[in-house]
Amino acid sequence: MNNLQNHFLIATPMLNDPMFKRTVTYICEHNEEGAMGLVINQPADMRVTSLLDKLEIVYPENNQHLQGNVYQGGPVGKERGFVIHPPQDNWRASQKMSNDIMVTTSRDILEALGSSAAPPQFLLTLGYAGWEAGQLEEELGQNSWLAIPADPELLFTTPSSQRWQKATDQLGFDVWQLGPDVGHA
Repeated sequence: MNNLQNHFLIATPMLNDPMFKRTVTYICEHNEEGAMGLVINQPADMRVTSLLDKLEIVYPENNQHLQGNVYQGGPVGKERGFVIHPPQDNWRASQKMSNDIMVTTSRDILEALGSSAAPPQFLLTLGYAGWEAGQLEEELGQNSWLAIPADPELLFTTPSSQRWQKATDQLGFDVWQLGPDVGHA
C-alpha cells in the first residue's frame, strides 16, 4: 500500500457520487486502518465570519481574510472543523503534514483568525471524508480517484472553482480521455 498522506485525491469523471463529483481531497491520514481527508474545493453556504459568529468568537471587522467561504470537508462529522494552514508552532492540536502544510482542529486557531498571530493563509472545512481499511485502495482500483502530491499553491492560492482543473492539469494528460477500464489490462 502506498501511503497517500499529504496527497490530493482527484475525483475522476467516472466518479458519479454527487458528494464527490469533481472534488479535490487533501489526505490527512492514510494507514492500514483506513484514510481520512478534507475536500478543498466545495465551498459551503457559509462565510468564515458566520462560523465565528456562531461560535461566539470575536474577530476584527472588515478583515479580508475572514470574508472567504468555509468548505464542506466531507460527509462525516459535519460539526467538526479543520483548519489547513502553513506551518506554525503555536496551535494546540496541530499536525504537521509536510514542510508546507499543517492541519489544526483546536479552537485556539479560530480565536486568532484575523489577528497578527493567525496563519497568513488558511482553509477552514467542516466535516471530513473517511474510508475504512482497504476502501480507498478499492476505489483507486476502480478508477474513481487519481492521486498527486499535495501542492500548497493549489491549496492556498488557487480559487476553489479552479482547483479540480489545476489538479488534473498536474497529471500530465487529459483526464477526460480516461475510460472505465484504465489500469485494468
